[in-house]
Amino acid sequence: MAHPLPPMQTVSTGLVVAIVGFFSSFPIVLQGLSAMGASPVQAASGLMSAAIAMGLAAIALSLFYKLPISVAWSTPGAALLAVSAAPAQGYSAAIGAFLCAGALTVLAGLWKPLGRLAAAIPTSLAQAMLAGVLLPLCLVPFKAAVEIPWQALPVILTWFIAGRFNRLFAVPAAVVAAAIIVSLNANGAQLLPDRMITTPIWTAPSFSVASAIGIGVPLFIVTMATQNIPGVAVMRSFGFNPVAGRLFSSVGAASMLSAPFGAPATCLAAITAAMCSNEDSHPDPAQRYWSAVMAGVFYCLFGVFAVAITSFAAHADPLLMGTLAGVALIGVLASAIHAALDVPTEREAAILTLAITASGITVFGLGAAVWGLLAGGIAYLVTHRMR
Repeated sequence: MAHPLPPMQTVSTGLVVAIVGFFSSFPIVLQGLSAMGASPVQAASGLMSAAIAMGLAAIALSLFYKLPISVAWSTPGAALLAVSAAPAQGYSAAIGAFLCAGALTVLAGLWKPLGRLAAAIPTSLAQAMLAGVLLPLCLVPFKAAVEIPWQALPVILTWFIAGRFNRLFAVPAAVVAAAIIVSLNANGAQLLPDRMITTPIWTAPSFSVASAIGIGVPLFIVTMATQNIPGVAVMRSFGFNPVAGRLFSSVGAASMLSAPFGAPATCLAAITAAMCSNEDSHPDPAQRYWSAVMAGVFYCLFGVFAVAITSFAAHADPLLMGTLAGVALIGVLASAIHAALDVPTEREAAILTLAITASGITVFGLGAAVWGLLAGGIAYLVTHRMR
């Protein structure tokens, strides 16, 4: 029988999950929104709405199903936005693309053929596309180490040293180091805003075929392949049995509701799902859902004060923020490359996907991720048909 109140162990686990989930990737979300043309105020709204959307979704789903359903924003999706060209129609078209990605996720949960199609994309190609998206971002810390060494090197060293003790807290430790550096370089400037509560900013979406195909579809694919599908697999590996389609539709609906306020994509978590689902969450598996619930509560609190984070980030050198985003993604890049090259017969198609995606090309208004996946898919089909 469930406790009427969450056990204290799950409260502490939820706090750790929220700290890791939020502070390990918010620089990537901010970079992605800025690349799409968001103003600082719109970026603050996007960060807030993304945090609150995943917080409320985690609370509602975990309480309803009594399962540790950890929800996140799509870090790979935000990284994709960060290396994509802004739509010609501006930020409103990006909002339209976010809505398209959310709608596709809802449809994938409700209509099994689309869900099977998303799951049928070879893992090697999906991970290669992700690796191609991440590679340019992961190079930034080392460029920054040359251009702004006194700012970038302390962040890189803090991340590396902290990671030797606990990988989960490596990026939050780097965020603390960056905050200290920004404070020391402020020269008396006011780092925090007068108003600490974030104001939601509604942006009316606009739609175009180019932004839907060039941003919305890749955002859907990378989120499904690297977040939603693995998130379900993680829960099942710990003995839980979620209904995947219902969860996909739920997080897709959360994406659509939060998209006009700037949230790129809400999805199932993978890494933090393991934190909520394992025995460290609570000895009794029936109580572990409280960890995901409490993580959702803390995500909402972080989102309310997102404007303070974006105001602080606005005073940082762009290369310093790029350094934070880069070190946060190095581990993900390593995993993506390993998964992309794991099957020898698929390596050529995977490398083709990775290289084209990393090139950053735009042809006919479609970004490199689309062309990389298309070229890799053709190579994959030809190779397997010949075999």
